Amino acid sequence: MSEQYRKGKIHDVVVRPLSKFLDERGWLAELFRSDELDAGLMPVMAYVSMTQPGVARGPHEHVDQTDYFCFIGPSNFKVYLWDSRTDSPSFGVRQVIYAGLDAPVMLIVPPGVVHAYKNIGNENGIVFNAPNRLYAGEGKRSPVDEIRHEEASEANYLLD
Repeated sequence: MSEQYRKGKIHDVVVRPLSKFLDERGWLAELFRSDELDAGLMPVMAYVSMTQPGVARGPHEHVDQTDYFCFIGPSNFKVYLWDSRTDSPSFGVRQVIYAGLDAPVMLIVPPGVVHAYKNIGNENGIVFNAPNRLYAGEGKRSPVDEIRHEEASEANYLLD
């Protein structure tokens, strides 16, 4: 896997800086707006996760699900993406994005793009995700849409 991937930008991955609106109370950031999303990407659920410093989550990919991540702090993350879609113009491309407190971003990851992230800061990091599919389907009665890659020997290389 490591030799087949080259650095670049991945087709259909959307990375957008998030603006923080500051005032005397703190800050506010819009995470998503229905008038800025394609109907097929509209979230159907949302969750937040906490990742400890030095810990990585993933890598995995989805067959049908699109992930809508927001990295806003209070830590920083190194996000790893690689395109395993054989019909994609960016097949074989590996992309790394720095996101979080120092660079708040929204990240759309389409099906077939393997993704992982690592907390590279010194404190617990929070990640918001609003995917366009329900985890394990309606009533959690369907198979989970994930292809896991944590055990692949190349995963450590790709998560340098």
